[in-house]
Amino acid sequence: MPIQLYDSMTRSVRPFEPRDEGRVGIYCCGMTVYNYAHVGNMRTILWFDLIRRYLTYRGYDVTFVMNYTDVDDKIIERAKIEGIAPEEVTAKYSAAFEEDLAELGADRPSEVPRATEHIAGMIEAIAGLVEKQVAYEAGGNVWFSVESFPDYGKLSGRSLEDMRAGGRVEPHPGKRHPLDFSLWKAAKEGEPAWESPWGPGRPGWHIECSVMSERYLGMGFDIHGGGSDLIFPHHENEIAQSEALSGHQPFSRYWLHAGMVQMDAEKMSKSLGNVALAREVLQRFSGGPVRYWMLQGSYKSQVVFSQAALEDAVQSYERWRTFAESSRHALGELPEAPVATRGSDDGLPRGAASGYITTFIAAMDDDLNSAEAFASVHELVTEGNKLLSSTLEGDDSAREDLEDYVATFLELTRVLGFSFSESSSDGSHLAASLIEYLLERRERARKERAFNEADEIRDKLTALGVVIEDTPTGARWRVDVAPR
Repeated sequence: MPIQLYDSMTRSVRPFEPRDEGRVGIYCCGMTVYNYAHVGNMRTILWFDLIRRYLTYRGYDVTFVMNYTDVDDKIIERAKIEGIAPEEVTAKYSAAFEEDLAELGADRPSEVPRATEHIAGMIEAIAGLVEKQVAYEAGGNVWFSVESFPDYGKLSGRSLEDMRAGGRVEPHPGKRHPLDFSLWKAAKEGEPAWESPWGPGRPGWHIECSVMSERYLGMGFDIHGGGSDLIFPHHENEIAQSEALSGHQPFSRYWLHAGMVQMDAEKMSKSLGNVALAREVLQRFSGGPVRYWMLQGSYKSQVVFSQAALEDAVQSYERWRTFAESSRHALGELPEAPVATRGSDDGLPRGAASGYITTFIAAMDDDLNSAEAFASVHELVTEGNKLLSSTLEGDDSAREDLEDYVATFLELTRVLGFSFSESSSDGSHLAASLIEYLLERRERARKERAFNEADEIRDKLTALGVVIEDTPTGARWRVDVAPR
C-alpha cells in the first residue's frame, strides 16, 4: 500500500504519487527573519524535516526547499528599532534560526533561497501576470485581481464574500477589489528598493514563494506546506498567481499544513506577544526532548506548550537514551543500524526485532502517524530492556537478540531525527538513565511479585529525592532540579 497523506486542498487522505517516479520535491515556507523563532515556527519546520527524512527512508530522492523572507515590513521596522541595516537584521536572525535548528537535530534543507536573491524572477513573473491582464498597476504598485481567477478560495474553501467579511484585508486606494493582493510595492523613502517596469519598489510577500518554489522544483511539484495559518491568505494567493501565470496548470500536487502551537488556549504569535522563543526553551531543555515533544503527536493537530508537557517529553526521551547507554555498557559498543533506506520493494525486514520496523512503517505510511511510530519504538525498548537484563546475567542467545533490537532502535530513531550512537558524558543524562533503569527493574520485580525488591528500589530513589508516581501507563518520576 502506498504512503497516504492528508491533502489540505481536497480535505482528504490520498495515496502519495509523486510527479516523477522515485523523486520528491518539497517546499516549506520558512521564516521571515526579523526576530528569533518561537516554538511554533520550529515545530512546523521540524515536521517537514521529518517528512523529508521519512520519504528518504522509504527510498525517494528528496529535494527539500525552505525559503527565507529577507525583505518585509517587519524587517524594516526591526532595523529601525535596533539601529542597524535590514540586511544585518536578516543575517543575525537567520543565523540564530539555523543554530536553533541544528540544536533540534534538523538537517539543512537541500536549498535555502532568500527572497532578495530572486528579485529578477519576481519582476518577470509579475510582468507576465500584468500581460495576462490578471494583475494591474496603480501608482507604482501592482495588484493581483482575485476576481480574474475563478478558483480563488479553493484551498481555504471560502468565497470572496466570506473572505472579505473575515477581515485580513489590506486597504489601499488603488485596489479594484478589497481582496486584491500586492505583487509589487512602490518604494518608500529609506526602505530597500529595486528598479522595475512600474518604478522602484520591492516584491509583495506572496510572489516570493511562487517564484522560488518554481525556480527550484518546477511547476506541479509534489508537496507544498507550512503552518496552517498560511492557508489563507498566503497559500491561497500563491495558488492564484502561479496558476494564473501558468495557464491553470496545478501549482502543487499535495498541500500539507502543520497545526499551531497554543499557549493558554491561544495561538502562539509574536504579534500577540505570547511566544516561547525556541532558544529560550533550549536553554532549559536539551534539543532531543524538545524535538520529541514537537513530533510525538499528529502534525495536523494543535498542541499546547507547557512546562509539564516538556517534562513528560524529557522522561520519554531519557527512557530511549537509557536503553542506548545501558546497551552500550552490556554489548561493549552499539551495533550499526543496518540500512539507510527501506523502499517499498525491499520486502519485509528480518531479525528478532523486525516486527517493530513493520509496525513503524505502517504507522508512518498512514498519514505520518508519529504517535503510533513513537509507541512502536517504546514497545521495542520495553522488550529490549528484558533482553538487556538477560544479557547482563550472561545469556548469550539474549545478547544476539539484543544486538538486533538495538540496531533496529537506532534505525528507527535515526529516521525520527534522534542520534544515540555517541555516548553521553552529560551527568544529568547519566542520572536520568540510571533512574529509568532502576524503574524498569522495579516494574519487572512488581510483575514477578517480588514486592520487597520493588519497595526497596522505590525507597532508595525516594531517599535520593526522586519522587515516583505510579500511573496506569507506568511510573513517572521527577526531581527538584531543572532539566538540562
